[in-house]
Amino acid sequence: MTLKFGVIGGGSWATAIVKMLSENVEEIGWYMRSVYALEHLKKEKHNPNYLSAVEFDTTRLKLSNDINEIIEYADYLIFAVPSAFVGKELEKVTASFKNKIIFSAIKGIVPETGQIVGAHFHKEYDISFENIGVITGPCHAEEVALERLSYLTIACADEEHAQVVADHLKSWYIKTTISDDTIGTEYAAMLKNIYAIAAGIAHGLGYGDNFQSVLMSNAIREMKKFIKKVHKMKRNINDSAYLGDLLVTGYSVFSRNRMFGNMIGKGYTVKSAQMEMSMVAEGYYAAESAYKINQELGAKTPIIDAVYQVLYKGKDPKQTFKKLTDKID
Repeated sequence: MTLKFGVIGGGSWATAIVKMLSENVEEIGWYMRSVYALEHLKKEKHNPNYLSAVEFDTTRLKLSNDINEIIEYADYLIFAVPSAFVGKELEKVTASFKNKIIFSAIKGIVPETGQIVGAHFHKEYDISFENIGVITGPCHAEEVALERLSYLTIACADEEHAQVVADHLKSWYIKTTISDDTIGTEYAAMLKNIYAIAAGIAHGLGYGDNFQSVLMSNAIREMKKFIKKVHKMKRNINDSAYLGDLLVTGYSVFSRNRMFGNMIGKGYTVKSAQMEMSMVAEGYYAAESAYKINQELGAKTPIIDAVYQVLYKGKDPKQTFKKLTDKID
């Protein structure tokens, strides 16, 4: 039986995933909310808003602005919408998720519930964790578009499901590996965006490479403590899904979270920075959720705390990061 894949989302990461799948799949279901983007894609063969250099064979795409049509079509559903909007998109769903395999390529928290996406699907839709997985990096959509060598980690409690997705995403420029740490990799994907904002704020304030290296060193240790509190299991925090994803998001010119933080460090208000950016910085929403979650966990997280204070409590970035420099080593 030929498996059918459906991608939910119209942004850069969704576009990159469709491109990766197109290397191995004859037909791909693709849901986009924007009718304009769909019509443009059908006519011009590329997404008008994201990764526009990627050209698609539209005869191999089942395009729809009805999320239910794609849910009913696919065996494997890959969600790649910004975490801030996933709740609103799911409100449209009337189709059944029964017997569907759900993979999240969303690197953030569902604001309405304060949960990672996998936990949200499990709790709100009664989907077994065996049928929920995560697609994580280190990997930027922009480099996928350029066909630069990239690596993905595919995590799922069911090894067979993870391997199916890994096999259908890999190509000469995409290498894949699988993991059973669904919860840990998803939290890592969420947390690294917060640390990237911290790196951006530091850069905007004028801190140099020496401090950035110390910040990232402390960030991975902080991430390890946080994830261990959430889900204790044997994992190597230095693996690509954790440390690698943190580094590329903290340092890359493609990192929207670092860009957002840089603007904050340079004196932008949160609102003005959000308005100027054309893409969503997932770390903004993650900072509040991670801070609140940690009020119960009790992990030592000075970097998360500092970012939260700046973004949500209106604290002065310069003073807040001056205090942070005394809390990390």
